[in-house]
Amino acid sequence: MLPQPLPLANRLRAALPGFRHVDWVERTGSTNADLLLMARNEEQPARPWLLGAHLQDSGRGRAGRTWQNRPGANLMFSCAFDVFLPARWLPALSPLAGVAACEALRSLLQPESRPLLSLKWPNDLQWKFSKLAGILVEATRSGAIRQSADHHVVIIGMGLNLHDARALSTSLNRLVADWAEILSCDEHARGVQAHDIVVALALAWSKALAHVVRNGLSDFPRRYAAVDHLLGQHLQVVDGGRTLHSGIADGVDEHGQLLVRTMQGIMPVSVGEVSVRPLPDDRGHTLAKS
Repeated sequence: MLPQPLPLANRLRAALPGFRHVDWVERTGSTNADLLLMARNEEQPARPWLLGAHLQDSGRGRAGRTWQNRPGANLMFSCAFDVFLPARWLPALSPLAGVAACEALRSLLQPESRPLLSLKWPNDLQWKFSKLAGILVEATRSGAIRQSADHHVVIIGMGLNLHDARALSTSLNRLVADWAEILSCDEHARGVQAHDIVVALALAWSKALAHVVRNGLSDFPRRYAAVDHLLGQHLQVVDGGRTLHSGIADGVDEHGQLLVRTMQGIMPVSVGEVSVRPLPDDRGHTLAKS
């Protein structure tokens, strides 16, 4: 069970002294939308910020999807950060947020469970072969009158399933995982509280963004490879009902683009939905992918 909003907010404030605004509310439309609005108001305090809610009436995922949720069944929050990067680097922050989140959640598990938690490009967290959490990354310009050309406010929002995986799998017609499933098989995770998860993720995002600002993205493909759910799998990339590419997943480049090995060579992918396809064997039969 999630703590009540006020005690949860107080625990987070104590654990995140570097965050200038931390709050958790019973209900809102969208924590990402709320922080975007705050960022455009020049009178708001310096960042980073964190805002969570037990229920989001208009929670959003990638590509405009709604996030199904009910109080107590989902851990939903957003963080806002000041980032000084060229605009052309911003698309890479979406998979970067996914990598940092996967690393942070793995740190809360016992070592043998960690490989079961992985990242499906661009930033869906997978437990085994089911979606555990989704991330939405958005950027805006600060409302401050004076700002440099490379100053952006980056909002990272997450929805993590705590319960209800079976019902969600049925309603969404796809495999969904939840934290309760992890608790059933991981002793370390049983000692983790909701605020521990939020703190680990917020700090991981903060450190990842600071690292990119200081050092760039040259080491990102190596870091991504350690959590890559798709590597070596045969897949299709689809956009608007049209198949853009079909081939073998081959990691990402330093811009966060998915690399697909096709008959025409390596194709970088920056947009589209990825579906994993079964691989044929030498006799043309289909081998199921688990």
